[in-house]
Amino acid sequence: MSSPAASSGDHPRRIFSRFYAHISRRMEGEGMGALRTELLSPAAGEVVEIGPGNGLNFAHYPDAVTKVVAVEPEPHLRALAADAAREVPTHAEVVPGTAGHLPLATASVDTAVLCLVLCGIEDQPGALSEIVRVLRPGARLLFLEHTYAETAGLLRVQRLADATVWPLLTGGCRTSGDPVATITSAGFEVTSCRRLRFPEDRFTQPSSPHVLGAARRR
Repeated sequence: MSSPAASSGDHPRRIFSRFYAHISRRMEGEGMGALRTELLSPAAGEVVEIGPGNGLNFAHYPDAVTKVVAVEPEPHLRALAADAAREVPTHAEVVPGTAGHLPLATASVDTAVLCLVLCGIEDQPGALSEIVRVLRPGARLLFLEHTYAETAGLLRVQRLADATVWPLLTGGCRTSGDPVATITSAGFEVTSCRRLRFPEDRFTQPSSPHVLGAARRR
């Protein structure tokens, strides 16, 4: 049963949440849907998804998943995610909360999912420490995130964008981070990882470089 009720930990972003809900639908047709399927194919058992946005991942979870607890701090997106949860066979519960304070018991989860969300979390080490807490030993973390560019020119553009208007326009997103290094530093063993450009057929922008992979809790 989904529960989009309000919470003292809510982070309303009224303009961005509506923009994201619109643009994410276009992203699906540009290949994000296929990336979601690839990302989530190893998921199994009980899952925590951090920052599900409007819930577009829900339709891509495999049959091996028994339950999804989706923790979303933005009220408008949380309501949309609750609607999306009712349209899929996977039991998905949408709850308020933040990445740094997940409403889950210690060592209670088989899979954690970060999909286009780590880039907007201010305290990334704290969030990953909380994910470590709720995961069972040996459990998986699946991630699809923005990452730093490998070319010097685009990396300069990313850093300039991150230091100026980009986070203001995109709900706090910063594009030039190194999520693989951050995940590894939190105590995960990265077991698979590939860099990609998304969208492939649109002009290059600071958010184009992505990394998709999986890690295991040590």
